[in-house]
Amino acid sequence: MSPEAMDRWSDYVEDWCLFAREFLLVKLDPEQEEILRAVQFNSKVAVASGTSRGKDYVAAVCAICFLYLTPRWDEKNRMIANTKVIMTAPTDRQVGLIMSPEISRIFNNTAVRLPGYETGYDIRTGSDEWFLTGFKADDKNTEAWSGYHAANIMFIVTEASGIAQTIFDAIEGNLQGNSRLLLVFNPNVSHGYAASSFKSKTFKSFRLNSMNAPNVLSKKIIFPGQVDYVWVTDRIKAWCMPIRAEEYNVIEGDFEFEEQWYRPNDLFRAKVLGLFPKVSEGVLVPGEWIEIANKKWIEERKKADYKSQPLRLGVDVAGMGRDSSSFCYRYGNYVDRFYLIQSGGVANHMEIAGKTKSEVLSGTSKLHNKIAQAFIDTIGEGAGVYSRLIEQEVDGVHSVKASASAKDDIDNPLTDITGQHKFKNLRAYLYWAVRDWLDPKNRMGACLPEDEDLYQELTETKWRFRSDGSIELESKEDLKARIKRSPDRSDSLALTFYPESVNTFDYEELNEII
Repeated sequence: MSPEAMDRWSDYVEDWCLFAREFLLVKLDPEQEEILRAVQFNSKVAVASGTSRGKDYVAAVCAICFLYLTPRWDEKNRMIANTKVIMTAPTDRQVGLIMSPEISRIFNNTAVRLPGYETGYDIRTGSDEWFLTGFKADDKNTEAWSGYHAANIMFIVTEASGIAQTIFDAIEGNLQGNSRLLLVFNPNVSHGYAASSFKSKTFKSFRLNSMNAPNVLSKKIIFPGQVDYVWVTDRIKAWCMPIRAEEYNVIEGDFEFEEQWYRPNDLFRAKVLGLFPKVSEGVLVPGEWIEIANKKWIEERKKADYKSQPLRLGVDVAGMGRDSSSFCYRYGNYVDRFYLIQSGGVANHMEIAGKTKSEVLSGTSKLHNKIAQAFIDTIGEGAGVYSRLIEQEVDGVHSVKASASAKDDIDNPLTDITGQHKFKNLRAYLYWAVRDWLDPKNRMGACLPEDEDLYQELTETKWRFRSDGSIELESKEDLKARIKRSPDRSDSLALTFYPESVNTFDYEELNEII
């Protein structure tokens, strides 16, 4: 490396965008530079992108920057902090024909030759502890992933929505020291690790909208290889419906283009706008609905009367093998908060009963016609909590059995807001009530505090129609296996939608408990 380059190296270490421009000789648009800067300073970055928006190109730039700007040597030129970069994708084609060529073009077109050489999908150096490698995700079993350790380590996952959860679990186990995880993907589905990362507080997230690409805005080619104006206009004609300005609805992803308003279909949302589909098939709640409820929560929080309605307290009691009982505080359409009590897997019925009693009593004011109510899941550990509250003659306490039939007191089926859909059991009905409440088209004004775990639970829960036409949710055990924990928050929220006229508790069973 030339003396001039060495003199400049400390500046490059401090500013990766400078290194990309001056040394790698790459041309990044402003949004791509922002992504590179985020990777420099954040351990986890997620990029949801429209088609041909340069997500793989900027990922390759990030890889080269990390590979050459993070190793450290002592005064005797001995490596004291090694670096490894691992690139992966769902298929070998994506690694070999997309990721690897991007790396190769950058590596072979620098201002000064970088140390190392290409072999296959790799860049190798004189040290076995300093390299870049790429391979199909499934080519490595989960145990093999645990072998990647370094002072500086980076994992780049392209088309991340197609990678199995077990692979991400294995990658997470390697994120120690100065580590990076960069996910790039087209948002074709709204569930899974990649989709959840976009809402996670541990990720810095970006959305590359093809409509905002420099080639589209300028109507000429500024960045060769990126999406252009002609392609976007063709997709608008094929995948969007013209609407009137007064029909504009942010929920639908409506947009204005050349003085005409359009409503996109889900294909346009994912492939052009870089948005997740409105409703992925079988997903209980689209993430966008939750984000709208989060914004509404912030607006209502500023008002003095957000607790004007009586308290509906959902109580999901921790069972064996679970650490937390969850309390959901809902006032009308406003969920104030979730409160969790750690149990360490040990039954703490008296503590939960005491907390429930206190909240019901403090939330009740007959003078102001506010009667607080608590809804307790009485399957398993919750039965003991409920029985204790009945012993203490606490009013406003309801027993909820999720496995009971979804019927009212006179044996009529409970239905959704349209009156059309019926449900396999009470659990399905309650969760669907949450869905109806969050659906913006129903205009219920749902307000939810931002909560990463709740977001994952609601967007990961799946449903289907049974042969008799009723709706059922996937089993709680299947959901727990996928998200690696119990859906405590969503369970406690669903309990608050229990119809009070329905009494599903077996009082003979209660007498036995007492």
